Amino acid sequence: MALRSDWSARTCSLARGLDILADPWGMLVLREVFFGNGRFDAMKARLGVADSVLTRRLAALVGAGLLARSPYDDGGRRRQEYVLTPKGEDALPVLNAVVLWSEKHLPAPSDQAHMFVIHSGCGQRTSSADRCTACGERLTAENTSWHSLTRSAAPVPLATAPPAARTAAPDRRTSRTKGTAA
Repeated sequence: MALRSDWSARTCSLARGLDILADPWGMLVLREVFFGNGRFDAMKARLGVADSVLTRRLAALVGAGLLARSPYDDGGRRRQEYVLTPKGEDALPVLNAVVLWSEKHLPAPSDQAHMFVIHSGCGQRTSSADRCTACGERLTAENTSWHSLTRSAAPVPLATAPPAARTAAPDRRTSRTKGTAA
């Protein structure tokens, strides 16, 4: 039995978008991949999620085209990690909006339980999901960092789609992937 309705064919754009982006585990998986944690075991450890839940969410995000699998060698054993696609990168303003809304309206359980959206270009925190409120530049995965006080002492540059994915999307700028933030 399905856990929820399929809204993918609805006439409302919001309903179709929620069909993919409204799942909390899916959004947290995207957060981890933006933070550079695209390997199954790293995500599982960070999220504290069951294998079956993580497997289903990863499959759904790959199926929706937000993530892609990328092979890597783990000491002689070939494995897959998950990387953003250009479509996945385009979900950044949605995640930024959730972070900003939460910081504004929901009490944090501790002084460390905060996350901020930083425009790397000017180094300033922003209160907008898609533009830097300090300098006005459009926020992208390439020029945005997140500062999760529980994760690191400094802002973490976000991961971007691999350059090979960019050749399939010529209207987007070429960028790079960033390192893993545990």
